[in-house]
Amino acid sequence: MANRKIKICYISSVDVTMKFILFNQLIFLKREGFDVYVLCSPGKWLKDIEREGIKVKTIRVKRNISPFSDVITLIELFFYFRKEKFDIVHAHTPKAGLIGQLAAKLAGVPIIVNTIHGLYFQEKDSFKKRALFILTEKIAAKCSDLIFFVNKEDMQTVVDEKICSPDVVRYFGGGVDMARFNPGRFSQELIVEKKKQLGVNLNHNVIGIVARLVKEKGYEDLFEAFKEILTRFPQTTLLVAGFLEPEKKDAIQPDIVKQYGIENNVIFLGERTDVDEIYATMDMFVLPSYREGLGISLLEASAMEKPVVASDIRGCREAVGDGVTGKIVPLGDVPRLSQALMYLMLHPKEAKEMGENGRIRVAREFDERLIFGRIKEEYKRLLHNKGIV
Repeated sequence: MANRKIKICYISSVDVTMKFILFNQLIFLKREGFDVYVLCSPGKWLKDIEREGIKVKTIRVKRNISPFSDVITLIELFFYFRKEKFDIVHAHTPKAGLIGQLAAKLAGVPIIVNTIHGLYFQEKDSFKKRALFILTEKIAAKCSDLIFFVNKEDMQTVVDEKICSPDVVRYFGGGVDMARFNPGRFSQELIVEKKKQLGVNLNHNVIGIVARLVKEKGYEDLFEAFKEILTRFPQTTLLVAGFLEPEKKDAIQPDIVKQYGIENNVIFLGERTDVDEIYATMDMFVLPSYREGLGISLLEASAMEKPVVASDIRGCREAVGDGVTGKIVPLGDVPRLSQALMYLMLHPKEAKEMGENGRIRVAREFDERLIFGRIKEEYKRLLHNKGIV
């Protein structure tokens, strides 16, 4: 792209974002000739990134609001960006998006990009909550040369709320590795063996969810709905793959299922790197979330030809074709949630068709190669406009 390598820094609050959301993107950029750096809080997954020849810098970025700590982080980022002289700083996650972009602007980084993986306010939130998050997004947007959005509704929302100019917004989408999330990779024998490893009864229907263990993901609604499902379909297992987030105010612990009397039919798998194999063991996928950027797990499950059920919110609506690839249910409506899942059990032919439709749609609209191409083209445009290449 230039006589010298373009130097780019990806910044996020936590290492799991780099490992589980941005990993393939980082590798793509390195292969395309960028000099790629990663900056985030310390974490165990950074070693995997370093093994790919990507440079890693750790500066603690707290996810919750902490004025003193945030100022210290801002100063550290400022001096790091000044020292490294990056051509592009690309921020991810809300806190890194705000502090990281402010530091990059102050440090004179020529190109600053932000990806919004889901706005933190929803239509039904209180005025106070909406006002706070709209203000922070406006501050962050003042620093942005470009803002990517993973769903089109969020993109329209920031324009309607006058958070930023329409000129700087671009649709990004959600990228799925179609080779990895491919049901053709898994024979029936492999699926049976995996179920045995996970402790899943081979005679059970399997409902799955892949999401962090926080209330925001709709776990309380799901457990209540699952309790109802077991009264009609006692031979059903709920597989939960997701890591604990004890620092979050809405964190949940696995023993919460005892409150619902469903503990004998729920398997908590914790943090996993084999989610492709786990999807293969599921009959259907559910994400009754209260906030999503796009719901990448919904797209991955669809790519694995699983029918999906999700809540009627921004992000989920874009990931699920209601009645085509799965079902959309009203947010917080436990009876409708249980009914949608039981419908899939009672109508296996329709469920199979939804799964097949899902993979076709994901391949057409969300293949990660399409997404990576959009990033590269926007970088090239910005670099040309700034006179860097």
